[in-house]
Amino acid sequence: MRHDPIVTQSPTRLAEDLHILQNRLASGRRQALRWLGAGALTAGTPLVLSACGGSDSDDSSTDTGTDTNTDTGTDTGTDTGTDTGTSTCSNIPEETAGPYPGDGTNTANGSVVNVLTQSGVVRSDIRSSFGGMSGTASGVPLTVTLKLVNTASSCASLEGLAVYLWHCTADGNYSLYSSSIANQNYLRGVQVSDANGELSFTTIFPGCYSGRWPHIHFEVYRSLALATSGNNDIRTSQLALPQTTCETVYNGDSRYSASIRNLSAITLSTDNVFSDDRAATQMASVTGNLTDGYTATLTVGVSA
Repeated sequence: MRHDPIVTQSPTRLAEDLHILQNRLASGRRQALRWLGAGALTAGTPLVLSACGGSDSDDSSTDTGTDTNTDTGTDTGTDTGTDTGTSTCSNIPEETAGPYPGDGTNTANGSVVNVLTQSGVVRSDIRSSFGGMSGTASGVPLTVTLKLVNTASSCASLEGLAVYLWHCTADGNYSLYSSSIANQNYLRGVQVSDANGELSFTTIFPGCYSGRWPHIHFEVYRSLALATSGNNDIRTSQLALPQTTCETVYNGDSRYSASIRNLSAITLSTDNVFSDDRAATQMASVTGNLTDGYTATLTVGVSA
């Protein structure tokens, strides 16, 4: 069971992430990442989550961790998304859900926040609020596609697993938590993998807030029936977005104006989540452009 800290609104994001890093250093990588050492897996024999790239060991990686930041900032907005990762399956890192999961494991403004129990959360288009809330998140269109595969069986497709995905707005805020959008629950949703092991979300490109590399959170569940609380998930991780694409979006759309400065102050090697030599297994392949929108893909495997 993961015990998240009580969070009220968005200005605490960086402090919370730094606190997570301190816990990780003090208590060890895997235990700290389950929020203060309480991450026992439930619902039977544990599964091992993996991503496409690197080795099969949960603590190993082929990523050099040397983010070069050589982009000149002259991208014209026709990013081809050549960051394709590697072709072998390896364990995806267990990461923090952060202070804004909305999965029943913490509170905001004195109340437990659990979007997973709300009718309508199972949906592919997560740009608008649902379940009695109204509002639509504005930003550059983004389709996120995850492919779940069995790393113990030649990366065969896995059907029937549920994924809860959430991320921040174009200006770096989180629905249900940030004071300006506490009455919204957009940019959150659940999907189930099909016969090809795939599931997709229609959303917007997330902004970059101070102290974190641009990212998207997700939790994996054995089934849709178990996707009712973050305490039931079998793996929590984060998807990273390529620097060149981020710079194209942030410089090309005024809704991301604050992200330009925030991105210039962070690198993968200084981010408190992606700096541990395993970012290659979490880096999405991205294609598209500002006019038509973008598609981000990541293969996530389960050893079963």
